Amino acid sequence: MSDLTNKYGCGVFNAVFGRRSRRSASTGSLPVDIDVADFVKTTSSQKSDSSRRKGSYGASFDYSSSTEQSQKRAPSQNQKKKDTPPLYVQPQQQEVRQSDQKPFQNKVLKGSTGISGELEAIINDNQRLNYAGNMKVYGNLGNLHPKKDNEVLSNGMGNICSKASKVSRKPVNPTSYCRALSTRMDPERLKILGNEDYKNERFAEALALYDAAISIDPEKASYRSNKSAALTSLGRLLEAVFEAKEAIRIEPFYQRAHNRLATLYLRLGDADKTMRHYKQAGSEAEPNLITKAQNVQVHLSRCNEAKKQRDWNTLLKETGLAISAGADSALQMYTLKVEGLLKLRRHHEADQVLSNAPKFEIDDCTKFFGPIIHANMLLIQAQVDLAAGRMDDAMETVLMAARMDSNNKDVNMMVRKLRAVMGARSKGNELFKAAIYSEACIAYGEGLDHDPYNSLLFCNRAACRSKLGQFEKAIEDCTMALNIRPSYSKARLRRADCNAKLGKWQASIDDYEVLRREAPEDEQVSNALTHAKEQLLMVIKVNA
Repeated sequence: MSDLTNKYGCGVFNAVFGRRSRRSASTGSLPVDIDVADFVKTTSSQKSDSSRRKGSYGASFDYSSSTEQSQKRAPSQNQKKKDTPPLYVQPQQQEVRQSDQKPFQNKVLKGSTGISGELEAIINDNQRLNYAGNMKVYGNLGNLHPKKDNEVLSNGMGNICSKASKVSRKPVNPTSYCRALSTRMDPERLKILGNEDYKNERFAEALALYDAAISIDPEKASYRSNKSAALTSLGRLLEAVFEAKEAIRIEPFYQRAHNRLATLYLRLGDADKTMRHYKQAGSEAEPNLITKAQNVQVHLSRCNEAKKQRDWNTLLKETGLAISAGADSALQMYTLKVEGLLKLRRHHEADQVLSNAPKFEIDDCTKFFGPIIHANMLLIQAQVDLAAGRMDDAMETVLMAARMDSNNKDVNMMVRKLRAVMGARSKGNELFKAAIYSEACIAYGEGLDHDPYNSLLFCNRAACRSKLGQFEKAIEDCTMALNIRPSYSKARLRRADCNAKLGKWQASIDDYEVLRREAPEDEQVSNALTHAKEQLLMVIKVNA
């Protein structure tokens, strides 16, 4: 008998890591980059193979330092001879170890520094998933994973393929790395990385890191407070308020969170809550915050008084002062200003103010303002949409308001008004398509009875009157539409055409020049303008 005893497991690992002679459990396929003559897989019967599965999970190898002895051993029947291919040990168990299933849940080594170290660890885990071993795959054998009984090849070679199979792999989602990073790292480390991104104005990246830290430790107030700061920088103020309030819930005397919340409430126009949290901010409080809050409160009181007195000009003035004083994201202030402009019939300005107002999610607004206040704000928005001719948007908005506050009389009245106006518009459009212009005029007029300041209905009725040859009346309707909505190019184009048909070339030229400034690439407008100027010169020559 040879003096060398049989050893189990991978000889490379025994030599390098000093592992004990026999593994208690397999760690996956172990590729070996040593000449095949040094390693020969021992064959066994099906019975002994099944009994080995019940005992050791690793396949046994005979190791010998003598090349001659290993060459005398005959290969198994199912194993073909190749020129020094690497051999792999396949686990016989059907269960996959938990560490293989969740490689991203291991903790990061303390020696790793910085984000590059973490990403390197993630890449290594990803490679272990692909190669299923702890050594690099050699040759073209592909990625070797334990197969189920019904997946074992019929050639008796297990899952060792003689030819690499083409496997389509889905691209790795970058967000999976972020999730892996969040589960691998210490939440404090994530917060530090988020702070670095925040200082470098990478607010979206900072927000993702703060979210990752919160997912690990949701009851840490500083993570919530930092997330609130990132949301504020991204313009998501209402969400920032919710996170700051959550931080205070966790830690009621967290002064930095109180200061952050006071600043947010000031920008959102709530002076009372600003001063309340300012008092609890302690040394973290901003020195001029209380002064700004007091100024906003004064202007807000004047706004409410002006609205009661129906003094719309004063309302416009005070809302502007409140916004300038620090309530720059106060949606209520913008809504009050829009309401004043609507009352003064300055619909175009109201539309501009509303378009410049801060944009928040519907659910966040309802949560912050409450359903009743939010319903009133949506009502004002629907009125602006209706005046601008955006009837479908107006209907969608007012129905949303009705769901929030079904007892609001103004909202319900607006719903009925919109349905009547939209019905008149649909009826007029059908008659216009049928070339029944006189009845179409009547239908549009019925819609204007419900909404006397609807620019779309005025423009549509002008089209009918133009078809009927009533150019003077058509010009009047176009002028009404432009008074409500100065940027209504279709109404201006129609008025220019009617003036041209009446021989009012100068008035026609004035409208065409406005249209050309708005759309210099429009050839139709340019040609019409040239024609109008030529006609005007001819008239001047004739009169001269």
